[in-house]
Amino acid sequence: MASPRMETFCCPNRDAATEFVVTFQPVLFGALSLGSAALSLLFAILQILPKRKGYRRLGQYPLPRPASSSRILFIISICDILGCTGVIVRSSVWLGLPNIVDHISVVNNTDVWPEVFCIGSAMWIQLFFSASFWWTFCYAVDVFLVVKTSAGISTIILYHMITWGLAVLLCVEGVAMLYYPSISDCEQGLQHAIPHYVTTYAPMLLVLIANPVFFNRTVSTVTSLLKGRQGIYTENERRLANEIKIRFFKMMLVFFICWVPNIINESLLFYLEMQTDISDNSLRNIRNTALITWFIMGILNPMQAFLNTLAFHGWTGFDVDFSLQQRRELVWDSVSTSAANMTSHNPVVGTTLLYQSHVQESQKNMMGNGQHHSDAISVLSEGKQHVNGGSSSPVYQGW
Repeated sequence: MASPRMETFCCPNRDAATEFVVTFQPVLFGALSLGSAALSLLFAILQILPKRKGYRRLGQYPLPRPASSSRILFIISICDILGCTGVIVRSSVWLGLPNIVDHISVVNNTDVWPEVFCIGSAMWIQLFFSASFWWTFCYAVDVFLVVKTSAGISTIILYHMITWGLAVLLCVEGVAMLYYPSISDCEQGLQHAIPHYVTTYAPMLLVLIANPVFFNRTVSTVTSLLKGRQGIYTENERRLANEIKIRFFKMMLVFFICWVPNIINESLLFYLEMQTDISDNSLRNIRNTALITWFIMGILNPMQAFLNTLAFHGWTGFDVDFSLQQRRELVWDSVSTSAANMTSHNPVVGTTLLYQSHVQESQKNMMGNGQHHSDAISVLSEGKQHVNGGSSSPVYQGW
């Protein structure tokens, strides 16, 4: 799981609230986290592997360069997968070598390697999940800019600089504040720990607050673009707008499910820290709630890797293509190809692709230049599936 409590636990002189949750049924908690992370990692990798169906072959028809948003979705999946890998390694070591946790204490503070592993694994997990938060925010910004302006495809290099720079900077700064003046003798008190928690939860809160605003503005703009087609708002365009709304809703739903328990748990633990005696009988309900949300976090945090791929692309199936030659022929896909080109080479196309092509051609007739609207709809129509004879066949739009 990606909680700053795990980094606080690496301090031998940790606070009572952290000691309470981390040492409660550690074997059960580690097993649940390991199982959740392993399943999420397996299915997330399965989701993003090339499939035998649904890919466009090189030379079938001309394909433009994909929108940066499609690459952002892929990078988010990779960050989640790397975060899950860290959870698996840490949980496996703690389950296989339970004594390593006992050495992280003031009494048994003779070996530095348990602390090094504790801090290293916690920073790895925190870094990649934090980067996932920043990339999720960049995705919302990107789709809004592509739809709202006529700039077209955004610069992916700029997003790399922003996300990785902020993720590394905040992670290092937060850990440095937490482990001051030294790892073996962390400074005590909420005032010292608060900067670490702020740098951890700032990108999470940014996504929870800002992304719904950007998504709502994007949907409103797309609806206006679709309605602007010669003043006609057809059933196809209405269905496309609904699909876009549903897709954004799924992305935010996954984020809320996986990370809101962290905020609830952290609030409860901070309240317990401010009490003189957390074992007081009057705090029993708060302690129980903190433990429940702690275990929920251990299960749901790693599951973001798989749930995100479902929100981005839908279920892509088990039909993985392991052919190297086949992979070399795969190219970046895009939904901005005109309906005429698509149907001439592939008679079975997704309804979303037809909607987008329909809108694009109409805008070209009206404005003489439909590039902006093509970019806008192609960004928002990635990851859909088409139906062939009643069976679903996944189509990855954009990667």
